[in-house]
Amino acid sequence: MDEPHTAVTERAVTAVERPRRVVVGVAGSIAAYKAPFVVRLLRQAGHEVKVVATESALRFIGAPALAAVSGRPVSTGVFDDPAAVEHVAVAEWAELVVVAPASADLLARVRAGRSDDMLTATILTCQAPVVLAPAMHTQMWVNPATRENVAVLRERGLTVIEPDSGRLTGKDSGVGRMPEPEQIVSQALATLTQPVAEGAAAQDALGEKNRRLEGRHLVISAGGTREPIDPVRYLGNRSSGHQGCALAAAAVEQGARVTLVQAHVASDLLKALPAQVSVVAAGTASDMLRVVRDAARDADAVIMAAAVADYRPVTVATTKLKKQAPSGVENSGEAARFTRSTMSAMSIELTTNPDILAGLVSDPPRPGQIIVGFAAETGDENGDVLFHGRAKARRKGAHLLAVNAVGEELGFGDVPNAVVVLDAHGTEVARGQGSKMEVARLLISLTADLVDAT
Repeated sequence: MDEPHTAVTERAVTAVERPRRVVVGVAGSIAAYKAPFVVRLLRQAGHEVKVVATESALRFIGAPALAAVSGRPVSTGVFDDPAAVEHVAVAEWAELVVVAPASADLLARVRAGRSDDMLTATILTCQAPVVLAPAMHTQMWVNPATRENVAVLRERGLTVIEPDSGRLTGKDSGVGRMPEPEQIVSQALATLTQPVAEGAAAQDALGEKNRRLEGRHLVISAGGTREPIDPVRYLGNRSSGHQGCALAAAAVEQGARVTLVQAHVASDLLKALPAQVSVVAAGTASDMLRVVRDAARDADAVIMAAAVADYRPVTVATTKLKKQAPSGVENSGEAARFTRSTMSAMSIELTTNPDILAGLVSDPPRPGQIIVGFAAETGDENGDVLFHGRAKARRKGAHLLAVNAVGEELGFGDVPNAVVVLDAHGTEVARGQGSKMEVARLLISLTADLVDAT
């Protein structure tokens, strides 16, 4: 389930044998505000940085800010000093080019071999590795034109980092969000330590190495179940399904076929999922139990990221319950199933839902199946989040349990996440924090380890 906001700390980036000369390109995108963080991380790691920004980029972030963090003037136009042939000089100087953000327009122009501004001219001239970190609206990212552009760029040997899923401009959410600066820098520097290979062969080789779940089937749940009270009202929770969808996308990156069992996940998140993800709806806890167990009959692993309601009403009213029952019917018929202590208060009798995670552990749909769960916790007078998480890990018995804190202002929706991963004994296995996609990649990697061992 979607879990808590925890401040993202700066993690160590991939080490290289010596300081490098890095060109950081900035294209026109609202995500341009993150570019200074990319520059800062590179310089903190000891690398020299030169910023090349498009004119559109400077509409989102000022050249003085980029110059301040890089320690060098910002280059923008090919014709700022034609006699200097600056794009050639910069391209020859660079040992690595990182474009963050790379807009849909920038991807299209680089694919076409355009050189109508300083950034595209530098990329076209440069012989060093080029890494592109896309940032755009979901519909632009999934558009066939953009997908084709990305495929062609990768075939030519450029590295295109997969964007994250999360909050976009305005109220929209979905895939297309620029990855966190730490991830961009780490992946960019990693290209400097990879064996030299030509074009698509290099990326294909890397992809094959990392596709650890090729031929495997994962069932992943996402969102939050709703338990009806009457035709209008329900008991629910704040889970949005962001983390579950990120897990599905991360599993596909590793070659898996994924069945996503979703409970009330927004349509834009579902539309942004890779084609290798099959989506099945499950509205209530009972639905979720049935659909998950059915889908998991041939699954290698099940990851229960959905927030499943612990309780449901004993009786569901067939008509809308009135705020105030008509005189003479409080103790008869439909209204008699609900207890009114006063005219302004009502009690609803609840019963427990089946524990889906515990049931998967005790009676897996397929022998040897890997079971992973989430524990959304809050601390109380009896212990902190991890205390309750360890107790739950021992009680549930899942192979892995991702524990995190949630609350009214934590965890739900498009916010970073932080998890402590425990085994069935409550022993800490790993910790992770960052975007939902970063956390998802950690959990999928840990799951792949267990699948490989079976």
